[in-house]
Amino acid sequence: MNFKKMLPYAIAVVVFVIAAVLYFSPVLSGKQIKQNDITQYIGMARESSNYRIEKGEESYWLSNAFGGMPTYQAGAYYPNDFIRYVDKAIRFLPRPADYLFLYFLSFFVLLMALKVDWKLAVLGSLSFGFSTYLIIIFGAGHNAKAHAIGYMPLVIAGFVYVFRNKYLLGFVLTAMAMALEVFSNHLQMTYYLGFCLLILGIVEFVFAYKSKRLSLYFKQIGVIIAACFLGISVNATRLLATKQYAEYSTRGKSELTINPDGTPKEKSTGLDKAYITEYSYGIAETFNLLIPRFTGGGTVEKLGEDSNFYQVLEEKAGKSVARDYSSQVLTYWGKQPIVEAPAYIGAVVFLLFFLGIFLVKGRLKYWLVGATIFSIVLSWGKNFPAVTNFFIDYFPLYNKFRAVSSIQVIAELCVPLLGVLALKEFFSSETSADEKEQAVKKSCYIVGGISLLFLLFGSSLFAFEGLRDSQYQELPELIDALIADRKSMLFNDSLRSLLLVLASSGVLWLYLKGKLKQLPVIVLLGGLILFDLVSIDVNYVNKEDFTLARKVQKPFTATKADTEILKDTGYYRVANFSVNPLQDGRTSYFHNSIGGYHAAKMKRYQELFDYQIAKNNMEVLNMLNTKYFILGDENYQENPEANGAVWFVNSLKEVQSANEEIFALDSLQTKSQAVINTKEFDFKGVSTYQKDSTATIELVENDLTKLVYNATTNTKQFAVFSEIYYKDGWEAYIDGKNVPYYRVNYVLRGLEVPKGNHTITFKYKPKIIKTGSTIAVFSYVLLLLISIGWFVIKKRKS
Repeated sequence: MNFKKMLPYAIAVVVFVIAAVLYFSPVLSGKQIKQNDITQYIGMARESSNYRIEKGEESYWLSNAFGGMPTYQAGAYYPNDFIRYVDKAIRFLPRPADYLFLYFLSFFVLLMALKVDWKLAVLGSLSFGFSTYLIIIFGAGHNAKAHAIGYMPLVIAGFVYVFRNKYLLGFVLTAMAMALEVFSNHLQMTYYLGFCLLILGIVEFVFAYKSKRLSLYFKQIGVIIAACFLGISVNATRLLATKQYAEYSTRGKSELTINPDGTPKEKSTGLDKAYITEYSYGIAETFNLLIPRFTGGGTVEKLGEDSNFYQVLEEKAGKSVARDYSSQVLTYWGKQPIVEAPAYIGAVVFLLFFLGIFLVKGRLKYWLVGATIFSIVLSWGKNFPAVTNFFIDYFPLYNKFRAVSSIQVIAELCVPLLGVLALKEFFSSETSADEKEQAVKKSCYIVGGISLLFLLFGSSLFAFEGLRDSQYQELPELIDALIADRKSMLFNDSLRSLLLVLASSGVLWLYLKGKLKQLPVIVLLGGLILFDLVSIDVNYVNKEDFTLARKVQKPFTATKADTEILKDTGYYRVANFSVNPLQDGRTSYFHNSIGGYHAAKMKRYQELFDYQIAKNNMEVLNMLNTKYFILGDENYQENPEANGAVWFVNSLKEVQSANEEIFALDSLQTKSQAVINTKEFDFKGVSTYQKDSTATIELVENDLTKLVYNATTNTKQFAVFSEIYYKDGWEAYIDGKNVPYYRVNYVLRGLEVPKGNHTITFKYKPKIIKTGSTIAVFSYVLLLLISIGWFVIKKRKS
């Protein structure tokens, strides 16, 4: 091994480790970051996590949220998931420094694939990793998103190597990177990566066609497809389980054609358009990629004592009130409902991006510019409906994901990448001095000119009115003061960006005039980029977001209401109406909740909430075995009318559609009646059952994946179980014999019970796990054999 050649890479890794740990320095003292999504996830996953610890195996089902659901998208561990160990080896730092390190390392590998000098590659990796959006997602707890973004450059690097005819290296890297990308389990980010790769493939095709090298191009595509297929296949269990569950989730097609108010429901095979485009970037808001607080920063910002807002409050209510209210001011005036922070890419980075437009030649430039424009346009969502609606209606899977603004991650990757390639050309002796001078001038004029435009005229170009300004309507002077502060933010940050652009342009100009050497230029630009990005990042994710590890790992403390309810050791569910039940992972930490916190809950359960529970239908709450209602930390009520774990009904109401099924619950007496869709289920039973006052049925064993009931009856009966129906996994047995069961009451399980004494068992045995595990093992073996065989053949030939 040539240690001299390896030294730059070792230095780069050390720099990345230091940068990641320094930014998240509290991890050195054992602290962890507080993340709302992760906190809620801990509540959701507590039951299945405890099961894993106690049993040493996976449950693949949880019952402590939404009445029950698979864990496929809630932290499940899969057998033969060997790629997990590769991921752990790469992300060896404490969280979230591990993800930041992954950003740096992955982008560095991509730049190496593009033959960029290692010093420039370090600069580029830092500019990518510290991009504000990539940092602020840690504060929200979007770890899976960060994970997926982190592996994006690595996948692209594999493609680059193949297109540069380094087939074996490209094949192995693409397969491993794709395996890691899919393992990260954020399909939306992986899907967006697919767009970026598709654009790259199209550009490569055009150039191959023009140069009459299509046969070589299709050979390269064949290698890429094979590598991607194997990389995806090793995640077969995860993907097959997700695909199966997607049909049942809110991402799947609804069978309902009527809204809760009786109006016709818009047909869709995925999410509703309004839900998909709820988070759409404003067209003007795009400028905050260059000017950080162009639209006021995050939803709330802290304003100082010199702000107009503070001064008005001080005059009206005194210093104490002004100080309190000025710490959380609704400064954001963009189009989105809420934003953690602006998705700032950086003024210096954008200067280099435009430098790349003028200096970089060939297909890489067309790919990066095209992908950047594509992502920005699609991020506008409902603000540019012609394009957005086309993709929702006609592009496969596009309607399965919400928050279209997040497609800007493509721009987050492409802008710094082209910027680094610009510096590569800038320092190249093959590029003429005149060409470099013209490129610096044009870039400075464009990026600096945009900043100057908003510096001089920004206050008169917009109304600066926010979506939540009505919260200040009792004191109209406050709104006027807030608008003045928003104008001031735009002015100050426009000036900031302009000065950074001028400083960076000056550094480049000094190099052209021979006043600075290459290394000082790289150091100075790196310093400007780090100052530019980090000084914005720390306003939104900083040391204050960290706390003691035990508080993160055990984030919830039982309230008086929780403690009293937990004294009941029976089997029941809890409804917490002191919060939004569908955005509540806390209750699931202590109880079996009818609510929960998950972006892809079961569609029918969501519809049950929208059509029935939202109307306070007590019969529906009773059938879910809702025995307790939490109304506050110390306030709860017991519901003596809860139906229990299981009960016999006297009659079945037969319906022919999902509409009839959901609306039948309006008046259904759930203790004595059940509704069944006979068009969907081939039910051979009767609609009326003889009442047996001596019949009993009770839950005697609950092992999460195994529910056992004892039933005694003198006549044939129909039992309804307060458990969610999920046919792809749950199987029913009477006295050990497999029997059919049915979906009743829109979401629950129903089963005909013959007369006599019987043991009824429900077992959760998802066959998809075994199928996927077999495919995964085969894929690992195939990937290993192909890689080793290819290497041996190549060595023999050489």
